[in-house]
Amino acid sequence: MVKFSDDKLKEVQSMIDRYPEGKQKSALIPLLHLAQEEFGGWLKPDTMDYVASLLTIDPIEAYEVATFYSMFNLKPVGKHVFEVCHTGPCMLNGSDNILDYIKSTLGIEVGQTTSDGMFTLKTVECLGACGYAPMMQMGMNYREHLTKERVDAIIDECRNEK
Repeated sequence: MVKFSDDKLKEVQSMIDRYPEGKQKSALIPLLHLAQEEFGGWLKPDTMDYVASLLTIDPIEAYEVATFYSMFNLKPVGKHVFEVCHTGPCMLNGSDNILDYIKSTLGIEVGQTTSDGMFTLKTVECLGACGYAPMMQMGMNYREHLTKERVDAIIDECRNEK
């Protein structure tokens, strides 16, 4: 059974308490982030059910949010998640070529994870940094003005990370 530790439950309550009475659903996104971080980097159905129960909302309400936003993973992901922007400005600047290069270099397709569990490749809608296209997000960091050489350096950096 999925359950936050007592310390995490205090953090959960603090998040819920930020919102007025009856508006606890407003804490859903932060709680889904916390659950994803705490329970293996992705949201299993029972994890989303648990978060919904903490907020006294229907599980479908948690599923709707988790399936809408690309920052939530609905299946296991690698240690490093490459989220490549594939909307207009990035495409005009070569994101489709960068995406093809990453797929061929890592030997995976979009939505897949390398066999060593190191990398997952995703496409995402606009990341709001069109002036730096083509680009991708890795966790909290943007990687901008991507070229094949920059992608190689990023992959090496990830592989050499301690």
